[in-house]
Amino acid sequence: MKKIFNKTILLLPILLMAACSNGSGKFDATGTFEAEEVIISSEATGRLVQFNLEEGMQLKQNQIVGVVDTIQLYLKKKQLEASIKAVLSRQPDVSAQLAALDEQIKTAGTEKKRIENLVKSNAATTKQLDDINSQIEVLNKQHNAAKSSLLITKQGLQSETYPLQIQIDQIRDQLNKSIIKNPLNGTVITRYAKQNEVTAISKTLYKIADLANMTLRAYINGDQLGQVKLGQAVKVFVDKGNGEQKELNGEIYWVSSKAEFTPKTIQTKDERANLVYAVKVKVKNDGYLKIGMYGEIKF
Repeated sequence: MKKIFNKTILLLPILLMAACSNGSGKFDATGTFEAEEVIISSEATGRLVQFNLEEGMQLKQNQIVGVVDTIQLYLKKKQLEASIKAVLSRQPDVSAQLAALDEQIKTAGTEKKRIENLVKSNAATTKQLDDINSQIEVLNKQHNAAKSSLLITKQGLQSETYPLQIQIDQIRDQLNKSIIKNPLNGTVITRYAKQNEVTAISKTLYKIADLANMTLRAYINGDQLGQVKLGQAVKVFVDKGNGEQKELNGEIYWVSSKAEFTPKTIQTKDERANLVYAVKVKVKNDGYLKIGMYGEIKF
């Protein structure tokens, strides 16, 4: 009898180690897995002419998943472009309208040179030279006044197109927002809309989450707080079934700065009354982890 008792004592540490390895051992903290979920809403109003999306679908960042009807926006853009073209067509052709004055100034300049030569040979009077100089001066003033008036008219017409151009830019932005682009790599969790439905600005379309990297939100007590630090590597365990557990590597990347009451998911009333600190552990998902799954960690 004594021999049997001694053998039992010798086997006890081995049995405890085995119990710990198959998931029945004591862990430092427990919690549930969660993922960063993003709700995607519509940025345009209209019918969903295209919405190729299913729950569980893997999406890549900037992947086009849908299109809101853009016909009215396109037609309005064409109308504004036609209005701009009509306004600009009224612009004066400065060079063409000044061509007559340019020719008169050129002719007067030629006449001035001829009179200067005649004055040198005493074949013309200085009064004739003064008259041609006055004529050239008048023509130059007329040219400058006409040019200034034409440029002001041209600039005024161009300024009329600026508000129209801004409206076109706004429509381009609306057209761009009518194309539904997925903002991040992830898995579609929930779909809230279907193709051919009418959507509106801020209406929810679908929910997506990055399941490649999961977060285990666990809770520790005040005594354990000194054992954890940011960037610390920990072991994460999840149930595999049949009393076995799957072991994964994790890293603590967030520790709460204030205590809170133990969440109601803790079963006993006494444990729920304790103050605990939340920690978040980053775990790379190999496809086994699911949102809401329970997990345990050892420091």
